Amino acid sequence: MASVFILVIKMKKWIALGLAILAAVLLIFLPNQPKSQYFHNQGNIFGTYYNIRYESTEDLHEEIKAALQAVDYSLSMFNQNSVICKINRNENVVLDSLFISMFLEAQSISAISKGAFDITVAPLVNAWGFGKSKEKSPQISDIEIDSLKEFVGYEKIILQEGQIAKQDPRTTLDASAIAKGFGCDVVANILRANGCKNLLVEIGGEVVLQGVNDRGKPWHIGISKPKNDASGVENDLQEVIASSNLCIATSGNYLQYYYVDGQRRSHTIDPRTGYPVEHSLLSATVTARSCMRADALATACMVLGKNAALEMIEEIPDAECYLIVAQSDTLHIETSSNWQK
Repeated sequence: MASVFILVIKMKKWIALGLAILAAVLLIFLPNQPKSQYFHNQGNIFGTYYNIRYESTEDLHEEIKAALQAVDYSLSMFNQNSVICKINRNENVVLDSLFISMFLEAQSISAISKGAFDITVAPLVNAWGFGKSKEKSPQISDIEIDSLKEFVGYEKIILQEGQIAKQDPRTTLDASAIAKGFGCDVVANILRANGCKNLLVEIGGEVVLQGVNDRGKPWHIGISKPKNDASGVENDLQEVIASSNLCIATSGNYLQYYYVDGQRRSHTIDPRTGYPVEHSLLSATVTARSCMRADALATACMVLGKNAALEMIEEIPDAECYLIVAQSDTLHIETSSNWQK
């Protein structure tokens, strides 16, 4: 029995030695596995900038650019071959999944906001000089506004058998108040599909973040303090948020505007009235279950004004808001009830 015991011990030693040799051979001859690191990709899209940071074993910028170009091809007002431009020209076009996802969410937010958010606002945006041409209108009559409103309204378009059906062929769409947030969601999903757990995607101020930064800390993002600085050079922060799971978007009236005869015209157009909004709400920051949703809701808040915006957000279980309001010569903060959470 003793000899058998000794033989077993020797066999275990030989097995252990063999495994050690095999491991050494694998380390020598197999290629080194790439190590995880944080990448930073940036560029231009949708007429603005994107900044993307993520932890990965490889640089995913080419996949990111392809995803962003797909969104641009679907929703861009500046690409004449985009799906949305073909719809605006009443051409036959096969709707892609990106457009359909955007359209369904846009119609949902339009209903929730009772028309304060509306992608059919394009004719009014163009008339007031904030559309593609950027041509400032010296004066628009009430009659002109009323004539445009005849074919503005989210109820005047539906998705029917994979096509957009219009009550009036003059109805045109503008997805610029939802596309950046949607782009953030699309890129974040690409990163997650490639195994990324720590990421921050920012497009023109709209943000999706998850996990931690390269220092192992929650991501930090800032909410800008509204200033009458159309150049966008001044960028003091009103608030800094630390989070490891957030979809957030901001809309404001303090960067895009112009004056006519001493009257300030904001780029936020109320689709229901046809006129630029005039109220004390300067900036609306919204969190929601997706950045696309947050982007659209932030625009709706800016149309509604402080009180109606708070009422709307309180009725949406997955959304919270942070509003910056002009009060005399100071800034006043209003938040929805669960913002701190």
